[in-house]
Amino acid sequence: MIQATLHQLKVFETTARLGSFTKAAEELEITQPTVSSQVKQLTKTVGLPLFEQIGKQLYLTDAGKELLKTCQDVFSQLENFEMKVADLKGTKEGKLRLSVITTATYFMPRILGAFCQLYPNIDVALQVTNHEQMQQRMSNNQDDLYILSQPPEDMDLKSQPFIDNPLVMIARKDHPLASRQNISLEDLQSYPFIMRESGSGTRQAVQNLFKEHNISVKVRLELGSNEAIKQAILGDLGISVLSKHTLTTACHEDLTILDVQHFPISRHWYINYLSGKQLSVIAQTFLDFLLDRTQLMEV
Repeated sequence: MIQATLHQLKVFETTARLGSFTKAAEELEITQPTVSSQVKQLTKTVGLPLFEQIGKQLYLTDAGKELLKTCQDVFSQLENFEMKVADLKGTKEGKLRLSVITTATYFMPRILGAFCQLYPNIDVALQVTNHEQMQQRMSNNQDDLYILSQPPEDMDLKSQPFIDNPLVMIARKDHPLASRQNISLEDLQSYPFIMRESGSGTRQAVQNLFKEHNISVKVRLELGSNEAIKQAILGDLGISVLSKHTLTTACHEDLTILDVQHFPISRHWYINYLSGKQLSVIAQTFLDFLLDRTQLMEV
């Protein structure tokens, strides 16, 4: 059995994750020579090289990759054990790792605020990202739970819907279509359109609807930010489709939801985790809280 200390494994895991002795030293608040020394001792214990350095870039060897997976499992289990001990003592303590898609930031802070008030000893590490980066985080098992509007079909996930996510057609209040009712999809073809970036769940939903009805709109801009799209609409650059959750009171004064046939597009927000993953006490607590709370609150 390999005789390695938890400190050595932590130093190795941090170095492997960050790909740098210097960055590992900064995160662990120790000196770089200490990091190098601990990795050197661990390498000697394992009996195989864990890293290879090409130029200034640090790469994991096959042995290093296997050890990194083992370290991540060990630390995850230890962290979960600490949470279970706290739970047995009648407290909720630990860390929740949560990854959300950008649009979810319009309502998640309120939910997290209520959760943290109820469980003040729980730390939340919140990652806000796009769909592509979210899938990468899922593949690397970097978080406990993931919130997005369109779970990827090619990943083995446990998914539960928790609130509606209606997609609506947005325009400036003085747009020619703003005063009309029951606008046909064909009428949209006469006006410039602002589309979400490739890979966006909103974009895919809109394209599916337009394809179904043989509609081709004039795309003037492709933007990857809800706020950028709203500003482009206010700048009279076109109309667009956004989640209704993005229409905060401040901006809604100058924007309007158009009355368009087949809108809103019905969608949901989902909370997801990897199939086979054993949720920590904290992750399960948040999952239960979210499902219970969103049945009652208007978001």
